[in-house]
Amino acid sequence: MIDHLQQEEEEISPWTMFVYAIRSPYTKESYFRRLRHFFDSIELDKGSTFETRCNTFACKGRNDSNWAFNNILRFLHFQKERVQRKEITGGTLRNYVKTIKMFCEVTDVLVPWKKITRGLPRGKRYADDRAPTMGEIKKIIEYPDRRIKPVAYVMSSSGIRVGAWDYLRCSHFYPITRNNKIVAAKIIVYAGEDEEYYTFCSAQAYLSVKSWMDYREQSGEIINENSWVMRNLWDSTKPFASARSNVAHPKKLTSIGVKRLVERALWSQGIRSKLQNGKKRHEFQCDHGFRKWHRTQCELAGLKVRNIEILLNHSIGISDSYYRVSEAELLKDYLKAANNFLTIGPENLTEFEMDKKNLEVEKLTETNSLNVDAIASLLDQVMNLMKEIEILKNKR
Repeated sequence: MIDHLQQEEEEISPWTMFVYAIRSPYTKESYFRRLRHFFDSIELDKGSTFETRCNTFACKGRNDSNWAFNNILRFLHFQKERVQRKEITGGTLRNYVKTIKMFCEVTDVLVPWKKITRGLPRGKRYADDRAPTMGEIKKIIEYPDRRIKPVAYVMSSSGIRVGAWDYLRCSHFYPITRNNKIVAAKIIVYAGEDEEYYTFCSAQAYLSVKSWMDYREQSGEIINENSWVMRNLWDSTKPFASARSNVAHPKKLTSIGVKRLVERALWSQGIRSKLQNGKKRHEFQCDHGFRKWHRTQCELAGLKVRNIEILLNHSIGISDSYYRVSEAELLKDYLKAANNFLTIGPENLTEFEMDKKNLEVEKLTETNSLNVDAIASLLDQVMNLMKEIEILKNKR
């Protein structure tokens, strides 16, 4: 009897299993939001904590699988009607299915998912958004927060996911030099995790990170190899160390915080505005847009497609088992894009800026051409005068 009671006390709750099964904090926020919406829709334990509602649904679902099935099906049928009215997309509906299915699987709620998924509409395999332009990225980095430059430069030049910021420390950046000049940096992404891989960022991105770390050290923070690359801010306007003591006690800025930082920059810089005409999505995603921009620029620079996918930590299918490329070869390919395609600056101009610069060059060229012609004419006149003088001298 005592052993049985101890076993019940030690049993892991459905809530604990659900949280354990979500690997990324960024994903966790999305899963929680969708599951809350589902619970609200079926009016499950309104007023209770989210943890209690999770445990309640799992316990009821285990005891009565038909109850769980009927509630899930009614909820998804309502969402399917919303898709038909074009209030949400088929992809959004499938995200609800993904969340509820994962919750049921890890909490042992038996649901016949084949019956449910058979009636789902097909979602697009890709979102109809775009990558930000060079001009938009330039506006983003003008946002008055010291952290925005290293964030934007690293994400656009390396293509890392926003979730990577949960793991990035100082020791995960390795500068790469050629002829005593930094040309790029190697980044260890998701260090210590099963998904660990390496990629590269531009020299501009590395130097921006270094400048940010140097500023923190000058302000009083002790920087070492385990320091988080992104941290909270402190009141840098106070001259006394006691008033800015939190600089010495950094708190990691999580991937969610990084996403919020980029969102604030987009709104503040006038790049993002309120959606109109029934639109559900902005033109580009605030964080994943950098990744799309990176991939596009790499293709424009002529990198091998397989190498791009490897540097983005994408699967290349069966070639995962056969295609073996060295770090040196990947770096050589990456450097094709590092300076002219992945560096944000005056050397990378928008089409409007390029047309403007070309017009200026044409005017200067035309002006210089006229000047050269004028100088040549003057030289001819001088030469003729010298000849006439020489003739007069000979006559004397």
